Amino acid sequence: MNVCVTLGPEGTVGGGLGKAPRVAVATVTDGQLTAWTEHEVGWDQLHGEGGEGAHHARMVRFLREHHVELLVAGHLGGGMQHTLTKLGVRLALGASGDAQEAVVAAAAAGRA
Repeated sequence: MNVCVTLGPEGTVGGGLGKAPRVAVATVTDGQLTAWTEHEVGWDQLHGEGGEGAHHARMVRFLREHHVELLVAGHLGGGMQHTLTKLGVRLALGASGDAQEAVVAAAAAGRA
């Protein structure tokens, strides 16, 4: 399962997706973290550019390109929750603490 997580300082789960400067895309296989790649996405800086629709499209494109099935984040706006749910991306919101541990726990819980 491919999982995207917002990143905060020192490997913790970050806040929301829309203003994330960095995210990681992880692969969880049989309950184990088998891949972890960090990406400087700069969505914090791009948040106000091109309107909300353009910003959502930018994030959706990234998630699709990385075949993300589950998103782990501190929070997510209602519009983006609706969009990702329609695309079949499961959500694990309210996450905190160590990002890698949160990814494995959310994958095991099969969050929806």
